[in-house]
Amino acid sequence: MQTASGLELKIPPLVLALLFGILMWLLARTTTPLLLPDNVAGFASAVLGLSGSLCIATGALSFRKAGTTVNPVAPDSSSALVTGGIYRFTRNPMYLGMLLLLLAWGIYLVNAFSIALCIGFILYMNRFQIQVEERALTNIFGDAYRAYTMKVRRWL
Repeated sequence: MQTASGLELKIPPLVLALLFGILMWLLARTTTPLLLPDNVAGFASAVLGLSGSLCIATGALSFRKAGTTVNPVAPDSSSALVTGGIYRFTRNPMYLGMLLLLLAWGIYLVNAFSIALCIGFILYMNRFQIQVEERALTNIFGDAYRAYTMKVRRWL
């Protein structure tokens, strides 16, 4: 597959999420925290973290069950279009899960700048990961994939 940009599929999503998590931590150490009670931050972080972990796990299990690749840097090697389970609600549950984990981390850090950095994660993923995957899946599965994209949103 030819890519239009040098950044397409270059940074694996898990590595990208870890990099954003580190940036969030650095921002939290150098900026003013939010005024949020510890019990609220703790509860919200736990709920988002658990939800994110569940999205990642169910998405990956659905791929494994279908016998298709979970390798995000090789979308051309997809062998099955997974549309059931969690994929009925989001086309990218593993990426959604990573976003939820980052949001949980930002809330745990009680830092608005860290939470806002999650927008950068979404923008990067949309442009340099998801759009490339969508082109590959359209090439492989054609009308079936196009019909799926009309029914199920990219994130939620």
